[in-house]
Amino acid sequence: MPKIIKGLGLAALITVISILLNQVMHSSISPLIFAIVLGLIVGNLRPQLTSGSWHAGLDFCKKRLLRIGVAFYGINITLQHIAAVGTGALVVDIVMLSSTLLLGYWIGHKWFGLDAPTSLLVGAGSAICGAAAVLAAEPVVRAKPQQATLAVGTVVIFGTIAMFLYPLMYPLLSLSPQAMGIYTGATIHEVAQVVAAGDAISPDVAQTAVITKLTRVMMLAPVLVLLGNWLSRNQGATAVRAPQPWFAYGFILVVIINSVVALPLNLVEGIKHLDSWALTMAMAALGLSTHLSELKSVGWKPMALGAILFLHLIVTGLIVTQLATTWL
Repeated sequence: MPKIIKGLGLAALITVISILLNQVMHSSISPLIFAIVLGLIVGNLRPQLTSGSWHAGLDFCKKRLLRIGVAFYGINITLQHIAAVGTGALVVDIVMLSSTLLLGYWIGHKWFGLDAPTSLLVGAGSAICGAAAVLAAEPVVRAKPQQATLAVGTVVIFGTIAMFLYPLMYPLLSLSPQAMGIYTGATIHEVAQVVAAGDAISPDVAQTAVITKLTRVMMLAPVLVLLGNWLSRNQGATAVRAPQPWFAYGFILVVIINSVVALPLNLVEGIKHLDSWALTMAMAALGLSTHLSELKSVGWKPMALGAILFLHLIVTGLIVTQLATTWL
């Protein structure tokens, strides 16, 4: 345990600063994003902090603490959330998630020639729940910290654009509040970005958007399981089997428990608070471990891929939402 204290302490300090920035600035930007940016700054100004006696604690945050955080992220979701928004929202979520993930891999890997982990991480961040999905998918696709950082960067840029764009688009789209909420929740990257965009439109849109988004987040676990199994089959018989995402099974279990058991409100809020800390510390450790000099060789392709997926979410998402809310 003493070996990990220094790295844990550094990640915790960045987490405290990130949460304070979020609160003081009344920002819709998630503390996770503040954490990776601060981590990048500190890690690149003082690269010695990522090696030696600091390494064990940071590695613990990026791996074990991350998995714990993803598993308990299920406390934000119940099966009742899915029922509340109806079949239309579920259909839009499934269509947009699967098409975005497949498109991200196909365009990134086949067209742009990016490695499979980067393509899958950019796709997962756009398709599911932003930075949290990137962090959760990183061990499954055997990605490097630099690849995860690139994927998070696309989430930050295009999710932030969407956060400001959707309220401007709403008067032009002729969508009902219910349909706009589904569209917002099914196509914007981060939960915090969905909340901000929905609140800027109306309370009704915000409520539907958040529920739709949380339903989309719930799909993280089965997607990781399927992705891990697919990667194992495609590695060949002599390859090492991709690790089973046990934290994804934990995520599902937490969702089920939260749905069928009336947990005390104080307990739920406490778990949410601790879970936010765990994920933010993991993001801080990821930023600290990423050296920008190692990203230069990647070039513009990951950002171009993120832009293409962003346009796909906006255009295809609108069409699918209109069809689903009209027919279902």
